[in-house]
Amino acid sequence: MDLTLALAGLGVGVVVGLTGMGGGALMTPILVLVFGVPPVAAVSSDLAASAVMKPFGGAMHARRGTVNWALVRWLCVGSVPAAFLGVLLLRLLGDDETVQRAIRLALGVALLLAAGGLVLKSWAARRRGNHDGPPEPIVVRPLPTALLGAAGGLVVGLTSVGSGSLIIVALLAMYPKLRANDLVGTDLVQAIPLVSAAALGHALFGDLQLDLAGAVLLGSIPGVLIGSRISSRAPAGLVRTALVVVLLASALKLFDLPTAVVGLASGVAVLMAITSVLLRRYAQDSPGVPASEGQLVTSVRTQRSSAPGR
Repeated sequence: MDLTLALAGLGVGVVVGLTGMGGGALMTPILVLVFGVPPVAAVSSDLAASAVMKPFGGAMHARRGTVNWALVRWLCVGSVPAAFLGVLLLRLLGDDETVQRAIRLALGVALLLAAGGLVLKSWAARRRGNHDGPPEPIVVRPLPTALLGAAGGLVVGLTSVGSGSLIIVALLAMYPKLRANDLVGTDLVQAIPLVSAAALGHALFGDLQLDLAGAVLLGSIPGVLIGSRISSRAPAGLVRTALVVVLLASALKLFDLPTAVVGLASGVAVLMAITSVLLRRYAQDSPGVPASEGQLVTSVRTQRSSAPGR
């Protein structure tokens, strides 16, 4: 068993534990680009590893009551059969060379969508602010939710990407009142039957490599546990930024772009992230800019403490 693969699984597992996403979006391109694994074998092995890894996070959220079970049911109505269909379409694309090329292109597109989705989710979260109060009632729309699950299941069956990054962003757009922890918990639980169905489809076609999946699992399971334990203290913004950069670089590499172009695009993404952080800090510290919610709370508390006693 390759210990280097286990270390890669450990790193990806930590990211999944910290952010709730990035398993397929990171592990599959690592297997393809770094370890030279054929794309079909990489997709099937990553799906099998995810089917074992995701229940750890899902069980934690289920115990805490941060899972919307109605959403999970309707997502699975669409995602489970669509995952089998995605695997079948993958087998019908043509000969081996055609299949591998199609997988690389589909994976690259999925990674770009995932990176854009993460940026959109971060932007939306900053605009809405943190909501720690009781959750607002969610009215589940069965047909749109099932169609969302079907679209996500099809992408997962083809590329192994989407069970976290893509579906969680689509859920945020469709149900903006869903709290962040409920969003992550619901997505993790619905992803369990989804990735299991896709992994089973690949296993039936003989694509699954147990030794490869086992090596990934050896590192990813403790990685998820470690990431979940330290997630409350980790700089989430930094993790999200790193994840977006890795997704972008992996997608461009899968499109067979030159290494110099990939490095330039990644560098620009890092500079944009640093600039964004600096501008936000400057806006918070500048006296001419309206105070943020946190600054207003601090100001009110200061005024109360300095006011004369009643």
